[in-house]
Amino acid sequence: QVQLIESGGGLVQAGGSLRLSCAASGRTFSMYHMGWFRRAPGKEREFVATIPRRLSTTYYADSVKGRFTISRDNAKDTLYLQMNSLKPDDTAVYYCASRGSMSFFYPVRESEYDYWGQGTQVTVSS
Repeated sequence: QVQLIESGGGLVQAGGSLRLSCAASGRTFSMYHMGWFRRAPGKEREFVATIPRRLSTTYYADSVKGRFTISRDNAKDTLYLQMNSLKPDDTAVYYCASRGSMSFFYPVRESEYDYWGQGTQVTVSS
């Protein structure tokens, strides 16, 4: 079992920045990929970004590419999402997720992840 706890959400004006954190505990050595998803009001949860646990390569949704940066600190078992140039369309609950098996391709679907955090609210005002 892996437990994931997100933090760092809040209210920010358009153009501002926030950094989300996701602290992992439990069988963290079993995580191969970690990712961020979000669910906007009235919409389905969507992929944001992903990073392998043992590599530094990253992959982003087109909607956040160039504005968001995913990173992780394995020594602290913590995943981050630096969000810059925020827009009102970025308003959503942001979820951290981990995958317990290796994937040749970047995992971008909800079904490809095994564990989820409870989410943290990000609200961007115009």
